[in-house]
Amino acid sequence: MRARRITGIVAGLLFAGMAQADVFNMGGTRDANGNWTGLASLETVHVGDAGNAADMHGAGYGAVSYEYDIGKYEVTAGQYTEFLNAVAKTDAYGLYNTGMDTAVDTYGCDIKRAGSSGSYTYSVDANGGNRPVNYVSYGDSCRFANWLHNGQPAGEQDANTTERGAYTLDGYDGHDGRAIQRNTDAKWAIPSEDEWYKAAYYKGGSTNAGYWDYPTSSDTAPGRDMADVSGNNSNYYNNGNGYLIGSPYYRATAGEFQNSDSPCGTFDQGGNVWEWNEAIPYQDSTCVYRGMRGSAFNNYNYYLLASFRNYSYPYYEYGSLGFRVVEVPEPATTAFLALGGIGLLRRRWGL
Repeated sequence: MRARRITGIVAGLLFAGMAQADVFNMGGTRDANGNWTGLASLETVHVGDAGNAADMHGAGYGAVSYEYDIGKYEVTAGQYTEFLNAVAKTDAYGLYNTGMDTAVDTYGCDIKRAGSSGSYTYSVDANGGNRPVNYVSYGDSCRFANWLHNGQPAGEQDANTTERGAYTLDGYDGHDGRAIQRNTDAKWAIPSEDEWYKAAYYKGGSTNAGYWDYPTSSDTAPGRDMADVSGNNSNYYNNGNGYLIGSPYYRATAGEFQNSDSPCGTFDQGGNVWEWNEAIPYQDSTCVYRGMRGSAFNNYNYYLLASFRNYSYPYYEYGSLGFRVVEVPEPATTAFLALGGIGLLRRRWGL
């Protein structure tokens, strides 16, 4: 595993017909104030201290026996557009939702589709491209992870692109989903609830071991200061003042709250959009529900707390729902860590 780095500069619109897709090298750069030039790459940060204890104050989440990397930002509309242009010329499994187009839905992430089935193309404006993608189901998120696992290939939505890899989907339509579990050889995945929770709230090892209440490295509820001079701010709804960011964007750009990262260096695990995780918090006779964490731009700050869990039908697609991804160790590496090889393989904890 290794963290991905941003290189080069790209501006304007992201169009179809580009060279081989590469969401790890989109070309954008972010300044110290959280402002972007060009489109953000998919970067990861490292989460170390393998074998940490769970947060018993938070109902026992956060224990992870291995080290892993997690998305520094939520998957952006720009990155998802790359994905669509690679595999959704026909879009057999509905990876695109028309609600993504702001001309259709005010909460859309500004991804537009042109053409007809078999030759669809997708584009996103630079002003929306660095904000999180939304209107994605759990199945859409799994297919994105499969695409990363398979090396970002172009082609029809089949076993070589979206249907096999981290998850075995084979046409899964979002209903029920009991068998949709992470495969043991997965390289990229949707975070487990423990992986997500640890990255958001865990303080790190040594004498500071423990968990924060909020994913901004704080036990005090975040504010809503867009300048973020003092840190501990996020994008959520306030009953007296409404939305922090108005139409047509609503969601902050990746890393805009530049001083409000989690202890390991992730951004926006609180507010902006709810994020899917692999947990099955509830199931009934017809369907399993999948976990969501982190709250969104249209929810109150109460939902940012570590103690708050949420869930939804896996086929639901909301304007307030997105995701991030994790890069996980090879199975042999995980086994080695469990057997006590931590001292040789552990990496620097990203405080």
